[in-house]
Order: sequence, then C-alpha cells, then structure tokens
Amino acid sequence: MVLDQVGRRLDDDAVSEPGGEETTVLVVDDHRSFADLLSAALGSVPGLRCIGTANSAAEGLALTATLQPSVVVMDIQMPGEDGLTATRRLRSVSPGTAVAVVSAHSDGTWIARAARAGASAFIPKGGSLPEMIDMLRAARPGKMILPPSLTSVDQKRRAGQPGHSLGLTARELEVLGLIGQGLADKNIASVMGISIHTCRGYIKAIYAALQVSRRIDAVNQARRLRLID
Repeated sequence: MVLDQVGRRLDDDAVSEPGGEETTVLVVDDHRSFADLLSAALGSVPGLRCIGTANSAAEGLALTATLQPSVVVMDIQMPGEDGLTATRRLRSVSPGTAVAVVSAHSDGTWIARAARAGASAFIPKGGSLPEMIDMLRAARPGKMILPPSLTSVDQKRRAGQPGHSLGLTARELEVLGLIGQGLADKNIASVMGISIHTCRGYIKAIYAALQVSRRIDAVNQARRLRLID
C-alpha cells in the first residue's frame, strides 16, 4: 500500500526509468506526515521533483498558481474544501497542471466524480508506490487515466492476445474493467474520453465475446474467466 511504502526508501529496481522532461509535483494532503513522507519518497525518484506540500485545498491552490507544477497530488477528502472541488478550481488557476486525485475509496462512484471534476489520474491509496509514480509521470491535462490495479486486467490481457482475453481488444478490456467497477455507460465514456456511442459499441462487443446480454452476467462471467477480479 502507498501509505505503508512512503516511509521507506525506494528501490531503484522497483520503479520504471523516466523518460522526457522532469515532472514537478505538488502534494496536497491534510495529513502532514503523509505529505512530507511522500515528498521525500518522490525526491529519490529520477525524473520527479516535489516542489512543495500543502495541507489544505486553499493552500494548494495558492501554491499551484505560484509554482505551476506539472502534477498536483490531491487528496479527495480534506476538511473544509474537498479535493474534488479544489480540482475544479485548479483547472482554471493552472490549465497546464494535471491533477492526480488520491483516495482511500476506489469504487465506480468516486472514479466518475473525479472524472467529472477534471482529474487527470485516479490513484487508490491502497495501491503501490511504484504504480503511483508511473501514474504521476503519465498524467496530463485532459482524459483521466486509471492504474492497472483498478481495471484488474494484466498486461497480456490488456494487449488483447487471443486465448487470454477471448479476442477482446485492449480498449474493450478497459471498458470491461470499468464495468466491473460499477460505472454507468456515460461515466465510462467520460473516464475514457470517448463518445457514449463508441462506449456502447465496446460493450456490445464484450457481451458478444462473453455470450451474455446483461451487465451483471458480463461481470460474473468475466470474473469466472479471471478477466477481472
């Protein structure tokens, strides 16, 4: 878990090598110890640089306006102004900054709310620190990305290899993972940055591959086949 790992020095082998320009990070979390420990952990990662921490949404917005970081790590639940409200405001304060929201909740409702708020990444606090680092490097303003641990599809299945995924494409498997999270069609479309028409086309292909006609049957069959957890 991220909370268990931020206090430990990162193993160079545990984190993928960076590419491109340096990613600057601002951490916004009302738990000061978590913010400080995460800042220190990120400081040992090549290609990442934590340029500050904030312990409230207001402080985070003010620092973002001044520092213009590449990414803001935003805790969803904070006293006063919550992280999702702050995310909406941050989009106008610094349009070039991506917001990676961090939450102890990882169900479909929270994912959909984060996407509507304009988040660029959704990171569960129960995930791993290397996964968080990969997400911070990949986060860009625009479509929200999710970590593999949430979509529950391994790399071979995401590649759509026959025999592992019933011939479903990587995008169809991503939709299947979001269906498993309980997201509605419109929310899946929002998270993936696609039209509702395209989303429903993916769902139709999923139903055909799994030989089902309902969401609940698709989820149950996908779990039996270990396509999702």
